[in-house]
Formats: sequence, structure tokens, C-alpha cells
Amino acid sequence: MNSANTAIAPEIATTPSPMLQVAGLNVYYGESHILRQVDLSVPVGKMVCLIGRNGVGKTTLLKTVMGLLQPRSGNIYLAGNVINSKSPDQRARLGIGYVPQGREIIPRLTVKENLLLGLEACSDRKTRQQAEIPAEIFELFPVLKTMLSRQGGDLSGGQQQQLAIARALMGKPRLLVLDEPTEGIQPSIILEIEAAVRRIIAETGISVLLVEQHLHFVRQADWYYAMQKGGIVASGSTQELSNDVIQQFLAV
Repeated sequence: MNSANTAIAPEIATTPSPMLQVAGLNVYYGESHILRQVDLSVPVGKMVCLIGRNGVGKTTLLKTVMGLLQPRSGNIYLAGNVINSKSPDQRARLGIGYVPQGREIIPRLTVKENLLLGLEACSDRKTRQQAEIPAEIFELFPVLKTMLSRQGGDLSGGQQQQLAIARALMGKPRLLVLDEPTEGIQPSIILEIEAAVRRIIAETGISVLLVEQHLHFVRQADWYYAMQKGGIVASGSTQELSNDVIQQFLAV
């Protein structure tokens, strides 16, 4: 078991050609040093979970990966290529699907319209211009098929989260980035979302970077990284998560 001072899990660090590699990342808000020398890796076709208490920098890291924040130093690699200079829309078309905390679906658009917006992230122009929703989306999230004409704002929190994930998948990402997808959602829907994410990985080979506090969902991941005060302080297989680590990084 890794202690609070453990370095990056060697199994991840030595995995060839990770889908996402973050190296020596330092991010500031003004003069406040938020992310400190962060190293993290997401292997192809695996789920990696980022854990830690509120305010330690988890969402800041995801926003930096998406290009919404710029690092002062360090590099972000997608499939081996540096993407530091890429804008958020360019990163989306390179294959990063992002579901932010709070979901950010468009409440006055219908479910179908929200889903079709996801096509804008596709790298292929012909795909972006299509008006069809793949059957696979409804296989993952059957409830959406019955609600295509409903406005997004009329859906429950759990339904909105399923819609947000489905919209991200419409862009055919190679990497899916999820920021606390179970926040404020009832337990039965959490289990449905967990199952959908595992199925997405198994059937498509997509890589997933997840920020999560719900222990059951954390254990669905292959690996974890724990953050504290803006840095990575522990990492390893989620199968080896001890009660000490859970208490230190997940307990409220």
C-alpha cells in the first residue's frame, strides 16, 4: 500500500504511450500557486480516478487538461503529443470529451438538441453535420430515448448527468474527463452511471479520467491518484485502497 508520500505508481508511469500524460504541471490563480509539480498518467482503455478533499486542486487540474486554464510550467500530452498551445475546442476535436462539475447542459434546448451539440467536437466535418444520434447512446442511457423532445432543464439531476455524458460521447472522444459525475444524484442512478462508464471503456477502449468522492465509483477505476494542497501525494491500484487512505482523502 502506498503511503501519503508515495511517488507515482510505477505500473502507470512505465505504461507505454498513455492516452494522457501530465508532467511537472504548475498552475497559478494570480500569484496563488494552485497546482504544484503535478505528474499524472491515464493509460489507454483504463479509468483513473483523482481523489482528495474539496479545494485541493482536482477541478483546476481537469480545467487545465481541457485548456480552460493555462499552466505556468509543465506539459500536457495527448497520445504522446504536447497540447499546451491548443484551445479548448481544438482539444475537444483532438479527442477529449469533458463533462464539467454541474453538467452544464443547456436547459432551454431539448434532449435531442443537447445531444446533437456534442457533434461539434467531432474532428470530421461530415460527422458534425449529421443529425442522427447513434443507437449506442440509447443502449448506454435508455431513458434519454424516451425524453428526446423534453427540455434539458426539465430533467432530474441524474437524467441531466446521463445527458451530459452522452453529449460528450457524441464527439467520439479518445479520453473522457468527468468531474464528480455522481454529485447530488440518487444512489440508483449512480449505479447506472457507473455501469455505463465501465461499458464505454470495455466496448470502445476510451480512457477515462474521473474526479469522484463516491467510494463505490472510485473502486470502479483501475488506478487512483490522491491530491493534497495542489500536489499528488499518493497513488496506486484502487484494489489496494486502504481504510487509512479512504479516511485521509475521501472522508468528509
